[in-house]
Amino acid sequence: MTRAMSSRGEVAEREKTASRLLKSSANKFYDPDVDIDWGAPVDGDKYFVPPHRSTLYGTKLWDQLTEEQRIELTKHEFASVASNGLWFETLLMQMLLKSFYDTDPTRAHAQYMLTEVADECRHSTMFAKACERVGAPAYGPVPWLRQVAKILPLIAYGPAKYGAILIAEEILDRLQREMMSDEQIEPLVRMVNRIHVLEEARHVTFAREEVQRGMSKLGKLELLYQQLLISLVSLAIMTTLINPKVYAAVGIDPKEGRRAAARNPYWQETCRWAGERIMPFLDESGLIGRITRPIWRRANLIKR
Repeated sequence: MTRAMSSRGEVAEREKTASRLLKSSANKFYDPDVDIDWGAPVDGDKYFVPPHRSTLYGTKLWDQLTEEQRIELTKHEFASVASNGLWFETLLMQMLLKSFYDTDPTRAHAQYMLTEVADECRHSTMFAKACERVGAPAYGPVPWLRQVAKILPLIAYGPAKYGAILIAEEILDRLQREMMSDEQIEPLVRMVNRIHVLEEARHVTFAREEVQRGMSKLGKLELLYQQLLISLVSLAIMTTLINPKVYAAVGIDPKEGRRAAARNPYWQETCRWAGERIMPFLDESGLIGRITRPIWRRANLIKR
C-alpha cells in the first residue's frame, strides 16, 4: 500500500515538472531560421571560441601561429564542437523516442519528451547551418566513435542515460554561456550559443530530476553498470569533442595537434571548468563510483 502511494506520488511529481516545462516551452522558444540573420557577413577579425579556451592555447604550437591562424583554428574548433553536439543530440533524440514508445502519450511527461525532441531537431539544424555559414566542415566525432556509439540507444537506460545527456548538455552550456556575452566572438556564433543555452535550461531540469528518481531504485550490480556506462560515455565525449582534423586547417599535423592538446594543462583545466556544475551533482547522486574515478580523471573532469 505504501509502495503504491509512493509510486503515485512520484508520477504526480513527474507530471507536475513536465507540465511546467511544457508551459515554458510554449511561452519561450526560438526559431533559428527567423531569429538568426544567416545572411549577415562573418567578421574574419573575430574569434569563434575565446582564445584561452582553444585546445592549443599556451602550447608551443599556439605560440607559432599568427593571429589569423589562431582565429582560423578557433573557427574549426567551433565547428567541431557544434557538429559533435549535433551528433550527440541525434543519439539523445533516439533515446528519448525509445522512452516515449512505451509511455502513455496522454501524460505530460511523455509530451515533454516529444517537445524536447522538437527542440533538438531545431538545434541540430542550427548547428549544421552554423558550420556551413562560417565555412568549416561539420567534423563530427572520429570514425570509430561514430560507429561504436550506434549501440548507445540500445544499452543506455535509467540514470546513466540521463546523466550522459547532462554531461553533454552542461559541458556545452558552460562553454556557451561564456561565449554568448563575449564581444570578441563572432556575432553569429554568439547568437547560436545564446539560443542553445536558453532552451537547454529546460532539458537540464528534466534530466536532473530523472537521474534523481532513477538512482533511488538501483541495486548494487545495477549501480555499478550505471556508473561504468556514464563514465565511458563521458570519456568518449570529452576526448573527441575536438576532432583532430581541425589542426590541419592551420597547417598542423592532426596527430601532433591531438598530442599537444591532450597534454595541455590549459585545456585540461578548461575541461574541468566546463564540468564544475555537473560533476558535483553526479557525485552526490552516486553516479561517480570509486572504481570508475580513473576514467573520470582521464576525461579531465576530475583532478588527478
